[in-house]
Amino acid sequence: MKSLVLSISLALISLFGTLTAVQAQEPLRIIIDEGVIEPLPFAAPSFQPESAEAGQLAAEVTRVVAEDLIGTGLFREISPGAFISTVSDFNAPVQYADWKAINAQALITGAVNVSGNTLNVKFRLYDVFSGAELGSGLQFAGTTEGWRRMAHKVADAVYSRITGESGYFDSRVVYVSETGPKDKRLKRLAVMDYDGANVQYLTDSGAIVLAPRFSPSGDRVLYTSYESGFPRIYVLDIGSVQRRVLESADGTMSFAPRFSPAGQTVVFSLSQGGNTDIYTMDVATGQSTRLTKTPAIETAPSYSPDGARIVFESDRSGTQQLYVMPASGGEAQRISFGEGRYGTPVWSPRGDLIAFTKQNKGRFHIGVMRVDGSQERLLTSSFLDEGPTWAPNGRVIMFARETQGAGGSSSLYSVDITGRNLRPVRTPEGGSDPSWSPLQP
Repeated sequence: MKSLVLSISLALISLFGTLTAVQAQEPLRIIIDEGVIEPLPFAAPSFQPESAEAGQLAAEVTRVVAEDLIGTGLFREISPGAFISTVSDFNAPVQYADWKAINAQALITGAVNVSGNTLNVKFRLYDVFSGAELGSGLQFAGTTEGWRRMAHKVADAVYSRITGESGYFDSRVVYVSETGPKDKRLKRLAVMDYDGANVQYLTDSGAIVLAPRFSPSGDRVLYTSYESGFPRIYVLDIGSVQRRVLESADGTMSFAPRFSPAGQTVVFSLSQGGNTDIYTMDVATGQSTRLTKTPAIETAPSYSPDGARIVFESDRSGTQQLYVMPASGGEAQRISFGEGRYGTPVWSPRGDLIAFTKQNKGRFHIGVMRVDGSQERLLTSSFLDEGPTWAPNGRVIMFARETQGAGGSSSLYSVDITGRNLRPVRTPEGGSDPSWSPLQP
């Protein structure tokens, strides 16, 4: 599989010292096909408090920056206990020899200032082996309540500068929070930071809710609710937690909604008279258009990033497979041809891959394939993995994993597109049906 894969490997160690002439203009990046990745060692001395109120926040910001980077599997933090030098002044010269001696290849320093409710965070990133600063210092301003966002922004900038890819830490995930035994499970919508912090509940547990999906602007969520006794689609404003139903005709069931890239149209499935097809609806006017018309069950539609095409699942061939059609409807092309059944396709934000759930020989997998169906790659395997969603940079996938047995629970996991770095995502209760937001403005 010849694809652009982020890697901070031994190759990067040698490049770190040879690209100093262009570091100010060109980010470091590595293109590889596969291989074992050696995480890049970095040092992150505690950011310096520049006001009396900033002491605790400076330590917390440093901790979250390091956790973000470590969580990618591409970075390894050097323990502060190994430090030879200390950083007590943000503007003091860097003692590169001391950081080289402990094999730190990247050094992150920073400072935090608090004035009332205003928080300012500034930082610098250094290439230890070349003895150069990787670009000028950056700073972010926000509120003390939003200190985690400032830390995520710093980590995004460091990640981007070293890998040449956009970050994904300053983002959120909406999901279905699950509590209670398997046969009486209570479900409600929740939204959190990408790493599981700052959980906010958006609905109560009075009705089954499914398939929440962020809008392209990150301020609204589509989801399916059974509160009326049959599935209907709602759109919810995250800030106000106000919602409204997207009306459908009596006797129909609507579900599996997803926004178009422009955010003005919703594509969804509608079941009527025993037949399930894909429709679109103008969010403002409520006018709907039917896109498919077959006896098959056709559902789980997802737009391409340019809005020109839709990928969906259908059993029109006799088994559950993936198809791509124009966004206006028309002839659909089957793209999945491997063994087993395919479902829940989601187009990558980059437009180069489609993630999916695959069931084969009693196992469930999260996989990716090219948009023409070629180069299928399975990333996970378990009793039940399902419902992939893409990070904003198209390099990490989050999904739900259910454990086996009568008391089985569902939890969120993430994995990168190489199949490496499988990690649980912390949530207060069980979780399913994740949807990753774009980077926050």
